[in-house]
Amino acid sequence: MSTDRTVMAAATQGRDVVYRVFRFPADLDTGTVLGVRPDDGGLVLGGPPAELEYTDPHTGVRTRYDVGRWTSPPVRVGFGVHQVVPSWTADTPAGCWIQVEVCGWAADAPVTDWCVLARWAAGDEGIRRTSVPGQRDRRAEVDTDTLTVTGAQATGWQVRVTLARPVGTTVGPTLRTVGAVASGPRSTTPPPVPPAPSPVRADGTGPARTDGTARDAAGGRVLAVPMFSQRLHAGHHPRWGGGGDSWCSPTCVAMVLAYWGVGPTPDEYAWVDPADPRPEVDHAARHCYDHAYRGAGNWPFNTAYAGRYGMDAFVTRLRSLAEAERFVAAGVPLVVSAAFRTGDVPGLDYDTKGHLIVLVGFTPDGDPVLNDPYASDDAGVRRTVDRHRFTAAWQQGSGGVAYVIRPPSVPLPPPPAQPNW
Repeated sequence: MSTDRTVMAAATQGRDVVYRVFRFPADLDTGTVLGVRPDDGGLVLGGPPAELEYTDPHTGVRTRYDVGRWTSPPVRVGFGVHQVVPSWTADTPAGCWIQVEVCGWAADAPVTDWCVLARWAAGDEGIRRTSVPGQRDRRAEVDTDTLTVTGAQATGWQVRVTLARPVGTTVGPTLRTVGAVASGPRSTTPPPVPPAPSPVRADGTGPARTDGTARDAAGGRVLAVPMFSQRLHAGHHPRWGGGGDSWCSPTCVAMVLAYWGVGPTPDEYAWVDPADPRPEVDHAARHCYDHAYRGAGNWPFNTAYAGRYGMDAFVTRLRSLAEAERFVAAGVPLVVSAAFRTGDVPGLDYDTKGHLIVLVGFTPDGDPVLNDPYASDDAGVRRTVDRHRFTAAWQQGSGGVAYVIRPPSVPLPPPPAQPNW
């Protein structure tokens, strides 16, 4: 079964969640800079840069780099922060990379150390893409792609990004976006109780569901997301996370990229066996792979991979399927992270501690329609499951984690009052 990760968390119905993103070059002046400058495509190395010597822990190769840095202002979210998950989009030419760090913040000062969440490159010609294990003290700890605040009271976060290019080269990385989703352990205010269902909604447009949401929010809409099975890749390239049986996350991202009509070209995946059923899945697994985690399920590594194809992509947490319906209604499929045991969600009859699935639509009654990559073949990928059972698997399994991947020209739905997108 899939080894992709899910952080066990309390259900987010009513939970405090806020997402904030910085876009470049527009947001350059909101933070502080060292050796970087704006460019039409984003944020790039300027002059004079500093120097850094980095030894790759996965290859032992030591290289000197020119580096520049952008540090965000503190982002105050108005509640006690339990977890922060950053995400970004960037271009990293061969040999170049970026480092993403996060710290917890309260009042007028940081309350945790800076923690490295990623040393990331789109390719593998230079450093090995990696999270940094073992970062833990009495105030915070890092679990692969997530900063968890443990012994401090944080009410916000701050991010800084270092851009690196080998000394003596002139082409460096470009940072387009960086943001983070912050979530509290539980809301201090209980979630509102939905109104009792009635045969007809107050506006006369149709019946309500048993959870009080409108049937036609996105009901009956199923997006034409192609169906890819990860299990067709069983045994392929086991050095990248064990092969296809563990590739649920990159397989989902490959499906969504195909839905938007983008992805790697034949030249980019020419190294894949020509008999492979979906070479774009092998390509995604290779380029989402985290060499420290030893898997392809690092959440922001997957959205950053989508970003290399021009997508506006980020990780967030949604509070309910009602929020997810807004995306489907806007034509945007979601990749969601769930955990369940056999019998928990009829139609998903296997055990998983963490699995990624594409939410592609809803039935007229509001049940979610999924592209589940753990099917044995492409034809079996499409599944319809019970709304309440799947909500529990998603919210209790990962705290409502979702990848949002869409072209910048496709607008997001209007966010809620406490914006988590």
